Amino acid sequence: MNRPVGRLLATLAFHLGLTPNQVTLVSAVFTFTGIGLIAFAPVTVPIGIAVWLLLALGYAWDSADGQVARLRGGGSLAGEWLDHVVNAVKISSLHVAVLLGAYRWFGEVRPWLLVPLVFLIAANSTFFAMLLNDLLKQKRGVPTAVERGGSSPVRSLLMLPTDYGFLCLAFVTWGWFDVFAVLYALFALAAVVFWAAALTKWFRDMAAVNAAQSAA
Repeated sequence: MNRPVGRLLATLAFHLGLTPNQVTLVSAVFTFTGIGLIAFAPVTVPIGIAVWLLLALGYAWDSADGQVARLRGGGSLAGEWLDHVVNAVKISSLHVAVLLGAYRWFGEVRPWLLVPLVFLIAANSTFFAMLLNDLLKQKRGVPTAVERGGSSPVRSLLMLPTDYGFLCLAFVTWGWFDVFAVLYALFALAAVVFWAAALTKWFRDMAAVNAAQSAA
């Protein structure tokens, strides 16, 4: 849902005269306000709903910045850099915030506190590897996934358990921590399974590109 909502926000931002970088900063304000609530606010049902709304709005605005860039005739390297850096900080700080919030309010669930750490490692290294894939492929003149037309609907459905928007929705249950703990752990498991499978595939892809270009 983030892209359809992002299109509406992009249209609004364009008519308000916002630049893509300003849209990225708006996204960051929503996202990091929600992350701050996870880490420091009481664990209650209203706080959980507020976190979901803030993270979801941040995600939608994150989709809007690239669309605003296209409406204005194209983006910039600085804007792309800013977008990736904000996303990298978001990925790290979200799971750190879950760790802090759970420790502050549910310190007795100490073994569970390993889950955000594992989730953080999987999410961060997956994001880094995806960016590195595109960088190395562009360097060798190999089309990226986006340039080849993206993914199929079936693949998109299979990827739903790793979708950030669904993870945002899980925070609706933040006030019922026992439920949230199970949901979050399942998302972490999906992230780890994808991480292991994706890194294996991507390494083989890079080896294949190297072999093909060496043989040419």
